Amino acid sequence: MQRLMFLPLSAVLLVLSFMGCEPRSSDRGTSESKAGVSNSELEKSIKVVLDRDDQLRNANLSVTVDSSKNEATLKGTVESEAQHAKAIEIARSVQPGLTVNDKVDVKPREIARKDFTEDLANQEWEKAKRAGEKVGRTIEDAWLHGMILAKLVADPKTQARNINVDVVKGMVTLRGKVADAAAKSEAERVAMDTEGVKSVENRLEISSS
Repeated sequence: MQRLMFLPLSAVLLVLSFMGCEPRSSDRGTSESKAGVSNSELEKSIKVVLDRDDQLRNANLSVTVDSSKNEATLKGTVESEAQHAKAIEIARSVQPGLTVNDKVDVKPREIARKDFTEDLANQEWEKAKRAGEKVGRTIEDAWLHGMILAKLVADPKTQARNINVDVVKGMVTLRGKVADAAAKSEAERVAMDTEGVKSVENRLEISSS
């Protein structure tokens, strides 16, 4: 089933026909690509491959297309950069040369402390390890790490793309580069305002570019 994500559009449409999802002739319209694919066919094909991924299906991404330009637009919100990249890659794989306009936002899900389990803490520790961040081996530190990152990503003044967050015994260290002094101050404020944080050491540098 995973292989369907990267099948050519013609193969995806063939699968749809066997599933009883063959577009009606009335849906084909007059707007078609050079390959004879209508807007409805291209849109349906992209949605099919996105829905094969559990996380992307739950994100409810919207798809609009202009098959005459071999162009698609994705909109919606996902929880991580990995999901974001996967959504764009999957959409592009549907048809050769397809241009995908990326209007997908990344906003990690904020989880209340009472709902934060040991399994979620293990995931947070692994994520921190991959990012080169230090997080204490307590569920409290893991939860604080996730909460601060989620808030930084959601904040238009920080975006968190180049910010590393270390959390040890409730003490937070911010590292990396930000665009300006306002972003540096905002990142510190976001971290300090997170319930459970004891102190914040702001080592963020202002990018010269």
